[in-house]
Amino acid sequence: MDAFSAWLPQDDGLLPKWLWLVAVVSIFNTLQTYIQPLVLTRRLYNAQPHQVTPLTARFFGCWTLVSAVVRFYGAYNLRNPVVFALLVWTFVIAFTHYFTEIFVFHSARLLGPALSPVVVATTSLVWMWSTYEYYLEQRPLA
Repeated sequence: MDAFSAWLPQDDGLLPKWLWLVAVVSIFNTLQTYIQPLVLTRRLYNAQPHQVTPLTARFFGCWTLVSAVVRFYGAYNLRNPVVFALLVWTFVIAFTHYFTEIFVFHSARLLGPALSPVVVATTSLVWMWSTYEYYLEQRPLA
């Protein structure tokens, strides 16, 4: 086993590795809200970029960091029902936020950077729903 794969979640399937990858990307998104708070965040909310301030960008970064921490824990503890539920909620909240920003508040455009988190949240929720029994109800052979 090489040094990199030792850091990856060792549970079966690709879902734990997907969650790990999403957490890593979230860390990078958090860092950019502190390094250059307006650059990428204004691109994300491209229909009303004037509403994005350094403060709102950093607040968004904190929220993203909390989600990343939960997703890291989830990648390594996917068989824990409480952690699994918290993971689901991180994606429900992300989906709801971006969906409402696109379709209700019109601060982001559907065909733009905001589509990526909608796709990631939707993919993750469908994947978690379809593998729920595998990760939470699978009984070890005795």
